[in-house]
Amino acid sequence: MKKFFEYNWQKRDEWVNWCKQLTTEELNKKRVGGVESILYTLFHITDVEYSWVRGIQGKEDVVFQFSEYDTLEKVKSLSDRLRNEIIDFLKTNITISDAELVSVPWDENKYTTDDILHHIVAHEIHHIGQLSVWSRELKLVPVQANFIGRKFN
Repeated sequence: MKKFFEYNWQKRDEWVNWCKQLTTEELNKKRVGGVESILYTLFHITDVEYSWVRGIQGKEDVVFQFSEYDTLEKVKSLSDRLRNEIIDFLKTNITISDAELVSVPWDENKYTTDDILHHIVAHEIHHIGQLSVWSRELKLVPVQANFIGRKFN
């Protein structure tokens, strides 16, 4: 599972670098599908990942306001800061049990740790696909999505 998190982080960093060619207007432009804008999408996947990991750990959710992370640099900084905490979590022996269910405050259902970890990975991949569609609409080449050939820690 750790490799998929590392893959997503590599992709996120590549998309942040890709975004440097865009104007602030293009980054924040409301688009069809997804969560409306390129910049908000990068913020959203960072926020969702962190919230679910804290849920697995039984920690209180930290709610981040997009208005406080409304530039590419701020989103990148938030992503890096939260990633360090998630890396520490992934280094622990995560108990993956179908008997133990996790509750989170934003959802009335309960889920296994395994389901949540898979959801986190799939969620980001889904939104990265949306970024690829938007890049094509802008007549730009999207970030390469291949998993094969990447180096992981």
